[in-house]
Amino acid sequence: MAMDDVGEETQFVVDEVSNIIKEAIEASIGGNTYQQNKVNQWTTNVVEACLGNLTKLHKAFKYIVTCTIMQKNGAGLHSASSCYWDNSTDGSCTVRWENKTMYCIVSVYGLAV
Repeated sequence: MAMDDVGEETQFVVDEVSNIIKEAIEASIGGNTYQQNKVNQWTTNVVEACLGNLTKLHKAFKYIVTCTIMQKNGAGLHSASSCYWDNSTDGSCTVRWENKTMYCIVSVYGLAV
């Protein structure tokens, strides 16, 4: 990390987190076709990969990671979240990924310690 990145260690950098999420999804699910019996393992893999790479950033944060995998079948999905936190340090990032057979929605919440 460059010395001129003042405050970088105490800020939730959305672009950085977004890349971690995308890499975790690609590595865990990649070009797979939706299979119900693999969804539990895929969600576990995505969440663990995200947490593992987030902790490697060595920032003073507590992280919350959620992963939803849904088969593409025309059904609707609506969700909402709300947070009470310090906007100067804490943050969130949600990535929606899809292929021909499924959606994967991952949210990361970073709370400064």
